[in-house]
Amino acid sequence: MFDIERWQEIFDTIRKNKLRTFLTGLSVASGIFILVILLGFGQGMQNGIAQEFEEDASNRIVVWTQVTTKEHKGLNPGRPIQMRNGNYDYIETRYSDELKDKSAMYRVRNALVNYKKESVGYSVQGINAGFQFIENQYISQGRFINYKDDENVSKVAVISNTIKKEIFKNDEDPLNEYLDISGIKFKVIGVYGDMGGEREEERIFIPMSTAQRVFNGSDRVNNLYYTLQPVENFDQAVAESTKFSNDMKRYLQDAHMVAPDDPSAINVFNTLEEVKRFFNLMTGIKSFFWFVGICTIIAGVVGVSNIMLIVVKERTREIGIRKALGAKPWSIVGMILQESIFVTAISGFAGLIFSMGLLEIFGPYIEVDYVVNPAVNFNVAISTVFMLIFAGAAAGFFPAWRAANIHVIDALKDE
Repeated sequence: MFDIERWQEIFDTIRKNKLRTFLTGLSVASGIFILVILLGFGQGMQNGIAQEFEEDASNRIVVWTQVTTKEHKGLNPGRPIQMRNGNYDYIETRYSDELKDKSAMYRVRNALVNYKKESVGYSVQGINAGFQFIENQYISQGRFINYKDDENVSKVAVISNTIKKEIFKNDEDPLNEYLDISGIKFKVIGVYGDMGGEREEERIFIPMSTAQRVFNGSDRVNNLYYTLQPVENFDQAVAESTKFSNDMKRYLQDAHMVAPDDPSAINVFNTLEEVKRFFNLMTGIKSFFWFVGICTIIAGVVGVSNIMLIVVKERTREIGIRKALGAKPWSIVGMILQESIFVTAISGFAGLIFSMGLLEIFGPYIEVDYVVNPAVNFNVAISTVFMLIFAGAAAGFFPAWRAANIHVIDALKDE
């Protein structure tokens, strides 16, 4: 039941102790503010990491080779390892049921690219049809390299949006135009964009078979790219992806006589393993943020408890008079608790509104490395405030209980 006299007493107490009440409320509000901001930046870091991995297929696996660093089967260290078409074909056949997209890559060394009088220094790479989906690329015009281009050793090329802007001026249509690549004409059949941005658009793609045959690549392969079939949950996807990576690496080590513990001869990058590693890191960071925020809130709640003890001490004589006039113990408890909850609730909601407002206004504009659009779930934030109010009630209960148990004679003697 609403008791206006009690509320008048609370406001009178607050007016008499403005600075003390303000500092107490500030400590509580700052606790909520710090917690919400920390949680917001934790979510922003998670968004940033997710965005980094969205640039390529989320379960992408890449293989590349270097030189051996250990002796194995009588072969000296320092041998360069060169993958071949046979390696790509074996993996494609052996794991056909597990693979979703696949592509080999051959880099054309020192390629000179010319269009009319324009000369550019972009990388030229031979790839298979599945490369588009592995790299999360989209087609702006025309089409991508397909299986027929590879079978027919077609002299066709796909350029990026960035290259189109540089070479083809005045909105000139690049389709069916010819690029001169190291003295050989290649017909432009498509323009692609990459979700990774312009830094991923400095490449010209041609069919794998054409790159090997025309540019003296024989059957050499520089990289292997794969994605696996999707599965029901993330942990299962990581487990299957890790198993495939390990099996493939063992096969390549056996095929090229590389020591099983050689750290650099054959390298496999598994995006899902990196994602899991980052997400585990994020879980630790978020837990730390929660710990710091909750410790700050606890400090505020302890401040509320101390202030309530002071209030009880200051009002000891008043409480004695109330009890002498017949006030029940729970009436005394309710009076102290109501003031404690009021200060905690107002301060908590003030800290929440201020922090949520800052994240809402400035969050969408924050885009730094690994931090994108920091925000916090409103339900989590509001639940935290109600937990704070409960804590404030608990903080006020003990001083209130002490007040309720003061002996009337002792209270009246208090100066």
